[in-house]
Amino acid sequence: MLCGVTLLRPRKKLTIASSSARAQQVDEVQYRFDGPCLRAARTGRAQYVADFRTDTRFGYSAVVMGHGILSALGTPIPLDGEAVAALDLYSGRPDAFGEEAMAAVQVMANGASKALRLAVRLARITDTNRNLQTAMESRTAILLAAGVIMGQNRCSHDEAMRILRSASSGRNVKLHDVAARVLASIGQQIPETHFEA
Repeated sequence: MLCGVTLLRPRKKLTIASSSARAQQVDEVQYRFDGPCLRAARTGRAQYVADFRTDTRFGYSAVVMGHGILSALGTPIPLDGEAVAALDLYSGRPDAFGEEAMAAVQVMANGASKALRLAVRLARITDTNRNLQTAMESRTAILLAAGVIMGQNRCSHDEAMRILRSASSGRNVKLHDVAARVLASIGQQIPETHFEA
């Protein structure tokens, strides 16, 4: 028996926990196709493949059987917000999950829901903080480059920003990269920015 927890966030599919490296591999195979765990996460309903030798709904039966898997159960884990999740169980036996097992797995999935909601919320906050940090670092370089252009051309901040945007657009280069080149032209690196949380 193998198990994993699949989490689907905008533009991300990942296994956030697994019983083994093999369980992780089977989950990752599913991400290239579709499967009971992905469908359970998306629909909010349990999905069961009793025997991959005869059930062809998901189009990856041969691949998953190559990993020694004959049956799988995807059970949704209730979450709030943009993320959805499922508890993934795999077995090398056909018909491995009866009604009692499915009910017990749903109870476990419901129990895991609260902790997973917190983990998703923390991950979202971490992503937001990382994005804000990157934006602030980029903005620092752009403002410094605008200052260099203002000094060299004796122009206003608005004019310096127009020059930077024009160079970015004309060269099809990100504004941050143009700013880095301006700073490099005067022997400066992009300074490290330090923002306290």
